[in-house]
Amino acid sequence: MAARAKYAGAKSKAKVIIFVVEILIIAVMLALVWKVFQTTEAAEGPHLVELEEEDIIINPEIQESLNQAGAGGEGDKSKGYWNIALFGVDAVKSEQLYKGSRSDTIMIASINMDNGDIKLVSVYRDTYLNRGNDTYGKCNAAYAANGAAQAMSMLNMNMDLAITDFVTVGYHAIKETVDGLGGIWIEVDSEELKHINNYQTSIIRDTDIPQSAYVAVTETGYQKLNGLQAAAYCRIRYTAGNDFMRATRQREVVKAIEAQAKTKSIGELTELLPKVLKYVYTDIDETDMVELLKNITKYSIVEEGGFPLEDHRVVETLGQSKGSCIVPLNLEENVVWLHEFLFEEKDYQVSDSIKDIDKKIKADTAPYLK
Repeated sequence: MAARAKYAGAKSKAKVIIFVVEILIIAVMLALVWKVFQTTEAAEGPHLVELEEEDIIINPEIQESLNQAGAGGEGDKSKGYWNIALFGVDAVKSEQLYKGSRSDTIMIASINMDNGDIKLVSVYRDTYLNRGNDTYGKCNAAYAANGAAQAMSMLNMNMDLAITDFVTVGYHAIKETVDGLGGIWIEVDSEELKHINNYQTSIIRDTDIPQSAYVAVTETGYQKLNGLQAAAYCRIRYTAGNDFMRATRQREVVKAIEAQAKTKSIGELTELLPKVLKYVYTDIDETDMVELLKNITKYSIVEEGGFPLEDHRVVETLGQSKGSCIVPLNLEENVVWLHEFLFEEKDYQVSDSIKDIDKKIKADTAPYLK
């Protein structure tokens, strides 16, 4: 799979739609559709951007594979993947969706276009990586520096990917999505119960969401959460597992939203779209995001994971300027795992670019690792 269908982008799948909504600490799969109908006039569309191709960096070896695929290589085969970057930023104003905000949620959604399987990978925000401009530090700073283009470049450079599509949202989208679906079902444990209501309060404090939206969660167990409660649940960090468990909660909410969306009619989902789209920033054209396909049930989240892997990472403070970071002990091994996980590719051979980044990470972090 060298010049591969796995690099297929949305532009080559113009009739294939995924409507993705993600917020501060979460990526939300609201609906995935195969074919589109025309735009509803009432819909207030997303904040759209058309990024320049040259602004998104792809490792040279991967770009060469893409070029070969375009000339009649494996990339022309019917089996392919659509890989989308999902960013959740701490934006309270729409202009903060574009850049200047750190992406505290970073996910890769990889959709197998043949069978509808979706795999989600959380990229931990504090991971020490090349930030897409040959500076090194916490990867969530890439979005703050130059928005989605640099953040996608960061993912491509460190993981041998060729992502060119993204969705970014702030606080409001999760609330509108979950409330529009009538809530989602989540298991809340005793440690999470200690924090969820405090996070509700902090979201209200930082946004124009009214105080009347606050409804306290008072007990543990499997229960229906409203939009504000779900957003707060995804922000919980101070429990066992810290940021790693927070990323797991994000994926739990993604799956809960997917499950709830599949219980709704096309009419109900269509009515929800205008309420959510206005909080979305993306390069996926709004005419390809409007209505949901009748065969939405084809698409399912089948697997999830986190990058870097637990046995290939360590948390360490890298001096005063870098702070506490998640260090990939062996970037090459993490990238090999990622390609097998997403694309079922055995014995993936990383590019020379990955090897160079791996050497740089090891050189930078060696003095701090015990």
